[in-house]
Amino acid sequence: MPPVDYHGQTTLITGAGAGLGAEFARRLAARGSDLVLVARRKERLEELAAELRTRHGIQVHVVAMDLATDNPGQALAARLDLLGLHVTSVINNAGFATFGSFHAADPDRLRREIAVDVTAVADISRAFIGQLRAEGRGVLVNVASMAAYQPNPRMALYGATKAFVLSLTEALWEESRGTGLRVLALSPGATRTEFFDVVGTAQAAGGTKLATPGDVVRTALAALDRRNPPPSVIAGRMNRLMAFLARRLATRRQVIRAIGRLTVEAA
Repeated sequence: MPPVDYHGQTTLITGAGAGLGAEFARRLAARGSDLVLVARRKERLEELAAELRTRHGIQVHVVAMDLATDNPGQALAARLDLLGLHVTSVINNAGFATFGSFHAADPDRLRREIAVDVTAVADISRAFIGQLRAEGRGVLVNVASMAAYQPNPRMALYGATKAFVLSLTEALWEESRGTGLRVLALSPGATRTEFFDVVGTAQAAGGTKLATPGDVVRTALAALDRRNPPPSVIAGRMNRLMAFLARRLATRRQVIRAIGRLTVEAA
């Protein structure tokens, strides 16, 4: 397959107000894609939209929306129909985590975490994948995490949600082969975004050196541009090495205990 041509495409990006979402927006705008930016904070989206329209001469539409609502995919699709927009690519980037022991977590926060990290990803993917497959020239990227590759004590729910995203996306990759749609699960490690502000502690990174959003998005776009794009990619050489070593050189018990010790020290 040739590299993705984003000219003439319209890409929907969730969690576009900051971090990876904003970085995806800037890089895809530079490649010629029109954009639909989705997040809760309209002011941030409008600021980014103005920047990208001026710099790249593209169309940018803003949708302020809380994804922790019922049927977010259908709601987004209905909003875009009213605007006369036809999406050809989707980046499901929105998500957040909770740091601390599961038994002590706020139940309402956990419900929102499931709604945004699991339900919205599945619902938005389902709402748009039919038209993405029919177009056959775009991408569906679901942002997972290094946390998807093993249980994560003190971020137990987050790790479980990202394991769901990884599994779902890799299955959709197989189902979409031959359609022209490129499907990718992107798994960053600790990245310099607002993620840890939302988690409540930067120590949840466990002392890991933080990657930049640019590093992570470059990895995703390079994977999508391959002749035979993979179903998933881990951002960062050290993260890929750690995932490999965890699978090959340690038992599951050892991996869980090691992560548990790291997060105890961070708590």
